[in-house]
Amino acid sequence: MMTGNISAIGKRLGLRSRWRRYADQWSVFFRGFVEHPRMVGSIIPSSRFTIAKMLQPVDWGTCEVFVEYGPGAGTFCHPVLEKLRGDAVLIVIDTNPLYIDYLTRTIRDKRFHAVLGSAENVEQILADLGVEKADYVLSGLPFSTLPSGVAPEIAEATHTVLKPGGGFLAYQFTSAVRDESKPFFERIDEGFEWLNILPCKLYWAWKAR
Repeated sequence: MMTGNISAIGKRLGLRSRWRRYADQWSVFFRGFVEHPRMVGSIIPSSRFTIAKMLQPVDWGTCEVFVEYGPGAGTFCHPVLEKLRGDAVLIVIDTNPLYIDYLTRTIRDKRFHAVLGSAENVEQILADLGVEKADYVLSGLPFSTLPSGVAPEIAEATHTVLKPGGGFLAYQFTSAVRDESKPFFERIDEGFEWLNILPCKLYWAWKAR
């Protein structure tokens, strides 16, 4: 009986902790959207359904380096870290110091690195961290509203930094990321997730082996 009570209390505390984290993330995410609406893809963080479907093709057993552009308040960071190997790394890049400061304060994991910078400079950012290539790059950046010329630069830099067979994963409300990535990637798979606010397009662009 005592064991059952302890288990129930643990579950309630775990649920409260998750809700507090979500509320905290949403508050920070919303503030970032208000301050820089053109650089944040949505006013609402991605749903768990979007996260699960977006990450489904990732081979976690072989993944050594996972990169994310525009992590916001960390909606994808926690699910990625839960699946990532103990000797792998997650590197997130964002131009908003609000998000980088929040992530640095709240994610205590030796595998995690939050960098204030721009995605088109991903090669230099990885080099500065002693990393040569990435297995996967995830992006929630709104390619359709990026400054002129930045989107193709990001697509090209991403292709360059990926290992052969690596994947560029992107969730968007438009097809802009697919169109900008086509000149650089050999194959682009497409999907869609209705259970998201708003429903979004999913893309997986693959570099040839």
